[in-house]
Amino acid sequence: MALQLGDVAPDFEADTTEGRIRFHDWVGDSWCILFSHPKDFTPVCTTELGYMARIKPEFERRNVKIVGLSVDPVGNHAKWSDDIRETQGNAPNYPMIGDPDLEISKLYGMLPADTRGSSEGRTPADNQTVRNVFLIGPDKKIKLILIYPMTTGRNFDEVLRVIDSIQLTAKHRVATPVNWKQGEDVIIAGSVTDDEARQIYPGGWKSPKPYIRIVPQPRVQ
Repeated sequence: MALQLGDVAPDFEADTTEGRIRFHDWVGDSWCILFSHPKDFTPVCTTELGYMARIKPEFERRNVKIVGLSVDPVGNHAKWSDDIRETQGNAPNYPMIGDPDLEISKLYGMLPADTRGSSEGRTPADNQTVRNVFLIGPDKKIKLILIYPMTTGRNFDEVLRVIDSIQLTAKHRVATPVNWKQGEDVIIAGSVTDDEARQIYPGGWKSPKPYIRIVPQPRVQ
């Protein structure tokens, strides 16, 4: 069955460009972005990997670890890294998982469970569904799943925005409205009664409709 939000992210052991890891142990008490690629030496993925290396400090500031996965052996990843540095100005500064036996791609529902064989001889089109972004929390549960086609580069600035929202709403009983950015007003969660809301927000709230209760963003700790 396909993974759903709230499911525990499957654990696995794998070789990476920074050594062998057991995934849950590697994540530890951090958040994690796991993003996948259908093949090494593909053009759109090359731009994505370089950009993620450039903005890695933004993820670190949010206590988010980055790990990539591509359906090829780790040795190929090392050669690809040179191309990424040359063309994008930054090589991956985070581990890249090798998945030549396709086991992790199948474990995470990115390839059918009955897919046979290895990465050898498979084309990017064969693996075109291996284009996911998973946000995983410190509890190892999946908080976000994004799936992109091969022809559309991922927007990792949007991923950062979503992380800000998810981390905020994990600590405070609020929700974020459309196009919300850090520091903007938020909405009191529907699970909070008006009586509870008066205790949390003694200054009150704006309410264009009874079910919409707008307050300033709680202070980020």
